[in-house]
Amino acid sequence: MPSRLISCLGTTEEFADLFSDSSVLAALLAFESGLARAQARLGLIPQSAAAAISGAAVADGFHAAAIAREARQSASVAIPLVNALAARVREIDEPGARFVHWGATSQDAIDTAMVLLLGRAQGILAGDHARLEQSLRALSERHAGTPMLARTLLQPAPPITFGLKAAGWYGAAHRSWGRLSGAFGEALRLQFGGASGTLAVYGTHGPALAAQLATELGLPVSGAPWHAHRDRLAAVAAHCGIYTGALAKIARDVALLMQPEVAEAAEPGGGSSSMPHKRNPSACVVALAAANRTPGLVAAFLAGMVQEHERAAGGWQAEWQTLAALIDATGSALSAMAGAIGGLTVFPERMLANIEAHGKQFAANDLGAAEQFRKQLLEE
Repeated sequence: MPSRLISCLGTTEEFADLFSDSSVLAALLAFESGLARAQARLGLIPQSAAAAISGAAVADGFHAAAIAREARQSASVAIPLVNALAARVREIDEPGARFVHWGATSQDAIDTAMVLLLGRAQGILAGDHARLEQSLRALSERHAGTPMLARTLLQPAPPITFGLKAAGWYGAAHRSWGRLSGAFGEALRLQFGGASGTLAVYGTHGPALAAQLATELGLPVSGAPWHAHRDRLAAVAAHCGIYTGALAKIARDVALLMQPEVAEAAEPGGGSSSMPHKRNPSACVVALAAANRTPGLVAAFLAGMVQEHERAAGGWQAEWQTLAALIDATGSALSAMAGAIGGLTVFPERMLANIEAHGKQFAANDLGAAEQFRKQLLEE
């Protein structure tokens, strides 16, 4: 697995665990054991074989490094995994070993495993997003009447309220999360098509088997396999980029407000190794670093959508690590900003002082319009 010292600013503990070797193996094995149980339920394989496969499909019994090493020979992690699983089943029920992965293709296992991991990722993100929204809404309400300078092109502009600024952050995060959540809802579905995407090996039992497998895994079944059609996952990737950008907009504003020359707000922050007096915008830095990475990752995923015929050579194989890195970056930015906004300190007296110092050229500003827009943003 990647060094946590290298990746610590690009992920969180929860997401590092989610995309760990043991977690990925468990998701792949959930597909294989679920498939066997579904096949046995329809009488396609013996019950004894399904029981042996399910009993052997425990992640702790597999050597991830060896599977990864062998995967480079076949360009598929599923092939050495299935071989290792079959070897374990053979020790329990030798005749049952021939039914491991029967009729499925590598992409069925890998895509479905990723979908299972994405389902867990969505739950983690949803919890942090709810925390962020609650903090932003409370911040906006608390400072509905707190005047501050607006800034356009980084220069002083007629006053607004800090409540309006926080409501703007809330609105963008709320909208972006709604689109990302909807993309997850579209993408979290079973991949199961067999060699050519027709399930022909199962004869007339294909659709019923797909339905049984979907039930086993707690996933919706697609109208048809989507081996070379990556639009749903591409939407998740794109909306991760947009959502992370919305979070980084908040981070940029907070970091600028923390500058000592401005000093209107401060996140909990962190210290400096050489300047003990500093209070650095550490959470903002983590979110901004994530936003620097996501555009390239989104572009890489979109580039891979141009896939050949019924199974891609290269585009699909690039997706797993790209999508995992995108989820990592999104989760890292979100966790950081949920903490920063939850612990944000606001200095209204400094906001007034800056208006006095830099806003004398502006006529008295009616802040009633700011309040109207603030309320509209919170109601979106």
